Amino acid sequence: FFKQKTAYEIRPRDWSSDVCSSDLMTGWAICAALSRASTMLTMLVMFVVGIWFNARGVASVGEIVTFTALSGMLTTRLEQAVGYASRVALDLPLIREFLDVTDTVPAVRDRPDSIDPGQVRGMVEFSNVSLSHDGKHAAVADVNFTALPGEIVAMVGPVGSGKSTVLALLHRAFDPQSGFVKIDGMDIRSLKLAGLRGIIGVVLQETLLFNRSIGDNVRIGRPDASDEDINAAMVRAQALDIIESRPEGLNTVAGEHGRDLTGGERQRISIARALLKNPPILILDEALGAFDSATEMKILTALDEAMKERTVFVIAHRLSTLRKATRILVFEDGRVVESGSFDELLRNGGAFAKLARARFGLQEPQDTNAKANPATADNAGEPLVDVEPPAGGIVGDESDAAEQEQGESPPKMKRARKTGAT
Repeated sequence: FFKQKTAYEIRPRDWSSDVCSSDLMTGWAICAALSRASTMLTMLVMFVVGIWFNARGVASVGEIVTFTALSGMLTTRLEQAVGYASRVALDLPLIREFLDVTDTVPAVRDRPDSIDPGQVRGMVEFSNVSLSHDGKHAAVADVNFTALPGEIVAMVGPVGSGKSTVLALLHRAFDPQSGFVKIDGMDIRSLKLAGLRGIIGVVLQETLLFNRSIGDNVRIGRPDASDEDINAAMVRAQALDIIESRPEGLNTVAGEHGRDLTGGERQRISIARALLKNPPILILDEALGAFDSATEMKILTALDEAMKERTVFVIAHRLSTLRKATRILVFEDGRVVESGSFDELLRNGGAFAKLARARFGLQEPQDTNAKANPATADNAGEPLVDVEPPAGGIVGDESDAAEQEQGESPPKMKRARKTGAT
């Protein structure tokens, strides 16, 4: 039932026009060279003829100088005209590409009867949503879930399993071929695009910053924000030190794509931008990259602040982030194969449990009878606590590690008392 649909209607490339442009540029280069040569020859001829006229008494020296000056002014203007035409000819391919972009008609656009969403609570509903980019393979298939206001919904799964596509559908980068997406009961296709994207904030792993000041980059989501509002957002995003360490403060230019800032600074500025916008729905698409421990702690603190009192969708691969999620959706081949809390999914022993053991080193609980293990019986009333492993290995004491290396016992779930170090 899939039919092919692209986000934009793009004109096919006309290679013959490129050949014509190349010939045209060659012709203009020859003309430019000939015009300069003719200018020099003209001035030389005028100089020789002027001497001959003066020798015969036909023209005075002043008349010759005046005529030469006027001729030079006219020649300069002609050279400028030729140079301008030459630049236009050289830039013609770029001009054509620019016009192609301006003439592009987006496939996702406002309906004639679209409305503004206004203030929303943040309830998001996906119902039988399916999408295919090529008409053959489903990027997303029969996705169903509902996120209540204030929930943190984490999405996990292999690369290409459809996580980012689902979030792209939420802010209408694409429209589904079947099913619908609703916010507070309103089909997002009936909402104005500007209004829809105004209630959704996005923080990506690859932060997009413009070659403008830091203040302008933060103000993008809310153009009317004052410097005081920006400073407050920077404080909440753990980013105040970025402007305090620079003489120009908020007027510091970020550089093209933010190249004058570090990766952690760019990420915190992106979070500050989302906090300033204050949307009821927030998307965090792998917002925590590979940073040093100090920068990572600042970004984690900023993300915790950003996720307060709003509906959050997060694509994350870190144990600490997944633990904070109200619900975890496990994706495989564009489908939601599991849904539940962190502890529920671990107990189920399904796809998420396998992924968690492989990625985080979490261990399965030992399936033994309490009678056979007195220690287990003694601690039967105490909760199981799975401890986040260090970067280098699997959770467990030294004896467990030794047994695992010798293959004498399977991994065990570590037990801890409520009053102990958990």
